[in-house]
Amino acid sequence: MKGNNFQLIILVVFIVAGLFGILVFAGLIPIGQPVKTGPVGVVTLWGTEKTSSIGKAITIFNNANSNVSLKYVQKNPATFDQDLLEALATGSGPDLFILSDDLIIHYKNKISIFPYPSYPLANFKNTFSSAGEVYLTPDGVLALPISVDPLIMYYNRAVLDANNIATPPSYWDDLQNIVPSLTKKDSSGKLISSAVALGQFSNINNAKDIIATLFMQAGSSIAENKGGVFYSTLDKVDNKIDPGSILSFYTQFTDPLNQFYSWNRSLQNSRDAFSSQALDFYFGYASELPYLTSKNPNLNFYVAPIPQIKNSNFKVTFGRTQGIAVSSASKNKNSAFMVASLLASGDFAQQFSDALLVAPARRDLLAKKPTDAYNPIFYSSALYSKSWPDPSSEKTDAIFSGMIDNALSNNLTPKGAVLDASSKLDFILK
Repeated sequence: MKGNNFQLIILVVFIVAGLFGILVFAGLIPIGQPVKTGPVGVVTLWGTEKTSSIGKAITIFNNANSNVSLKYVQKNPATFDQDLLEALATGSGPDLFILSDDLIIHYKNKISIFPYPSYPLANFKNTFSSAGEVYLTPDGVLALPISVDPLIMYYNRAVLDANNIATPPSYWDDLQNIVPSLTKKDSSGKLISSAVALGQFSNINNAKDIIATLFMQAGSSIAENKGGVFYSTLDKVDNKIDPGSILSFYTQFTDPLNQFYSWNRSLQNSRDAFSSQALDFYFGYASELPYLTSKNPNLNFYVAPIPQIKNSNFKVTFGRTQGIAVSSASKNKNSAFMVASLLASGDFAQQFSDALLVAPARRDLLAKKPTDAYNPIFYSSALYSKSWPDPSSEKTDAIFSGMIDNALSNNLTPKGAVLDASSKLDFILK
């Protein structure tokens, strides 16, 4: 009986070995060949960037990754939210989407995170600039950063030259001190040209982000995520600094009785004022360079890092950040995760940022500064850029605008206005 069993086992082994040899010979089992473990199939990416801008980067990625096809779908920014919600409801949504920092809270429940065991926090911080940390949660990473658009300072070189100012100010108090000599008024005190546009909200481009920069330079993170709950830290600044003093610094430039008066709400918006040479310093984004160049080709301007607080131990500017997020409804999730990693870690990040005229989010790419006139400033600013999870641009615009109005109208003390704004921000965050 035992002999029969032994013979049966030997027969089965020979049959299996024979079949194995046939499969190997036919190439169906790749012995001695590299096993393909990368992403496969079609992976769909949604974003609001123009296909004409990033289409080349998509093509290069597909040519370099033959097992996967990345399909980019350009969406209208005005309808992106509704389009995505409807697509997810019908099971036809994208595998990936480009997530900007101001949409994090809105979409956090529609994202499959990169858990820390598979994407360690230390690796993330060593790979990406500080602006990318807006995508971090207690459990993992919401999106892998690919680009940073830093807030910088544009300045009129001709005006500075004419006033014997050799270099633009590096610190806020240095900027403040040259405002009286650069701001021009008529005999009645009406502003003819302004040194700087600060103090108001409605006619200052990027006003909320300028104010956020001032608070972040003073130690505030604006908003934080702890234990999965977002809350306001607008009033939580360095304990040596009164949060009201930050707001007072900002609003002083719109007080006609103040020696640093330089701006009021009756003037045109700050970007157009700078283009028409009615404003000497303009705080704008790196991505605004093409607009400013084309708006007035004769304008003699250059760029500098945004001013900092003197004697501070760190530098900060605001940076708009974009990252690649994996949709929780993806039907090809394994490939989606791998493609997201490839997009953030490969050449795509550089090509994407180059196409949009912004800086890449990766530290290794930022270390290789270009040699053109502007990008060295953009790249260095991107390294110390930060962002915060804005729950609703429309609602937070109203909060920051109200904070300024409360201080200017004396409805509240500057510190009281900050505390009131922080309380309102806390409410909508939760």
